Amino acid sequence: MATVLSVNVGTPRPVVLGRTRTSSIEKHPVAGPVAVGALGLDGDRVSNTKHHGGLDKAVYAFAREDLDHWERELGREIRDGLFGENLTTRGIDVNAAEIGERWRIGDAVLEVSSVRTPCRVFQAWLKQDGFDTTSWARRFTAAGRPGPYLRVVEEGVIEAGDTVEVVHRPGHGLTVSGLFAAVTGGADGTNLTLATRELPT
Repeated sequence: MATVLSVNVGTPRPVVLGRTRTSSIEKHPVAGPVAVGALGLDGDRVSNTKHHGGLDKAVYAFAREDLDHWERELGREIRDGLFGENLTTRGIDVNAAEIGERWRIGDAVLEVSSVRTPCRVFQAWLKQDGFDTTSWARRFTAAGRPGPYLRVVEEGVIEAGDTVEVVHRPGHGLTVSGLFAAVTGGADGTNLTLATRELPT
């Protein structure tokens, strides 16, 4: 059964990247129900609104299975929320979800809308936590497991333990992994065409 293992929120904090920048990548699990609105989870604040947040990137999901993959690759324990995800899931291949696919979680409905691409802040954040970040953006890209951004179709309340139910799948075949390949330069012409059509403007 596909479930939410943890609901994670964060607020702006300093991240050193040559100079100190403000980022909200540090997120930690919270107990109990959390309201989710059009711009994301209650208690979660976005620092860089140019590249994160907004209606089409309101919530970020990452699978526990993919965190486990990186634990093996990096040789370190990775707690839920460390990659900056709002929802840590188990039992659903979030990267095989189609763009436009809808999930019911609690009494909210979320729609797969975009993908996360690795940035210098992500690398700097892992470096601060003592992880091997050698060519991190390249390694993350090569793995093809970016996790999806979600828009909120129906506002509601979600919490750890909620089931993730797929209530709509568009059927066009453009998955999260396929879109990630398209936007990072590793896609064929079909994926590029679909990505152009499906990406939020």
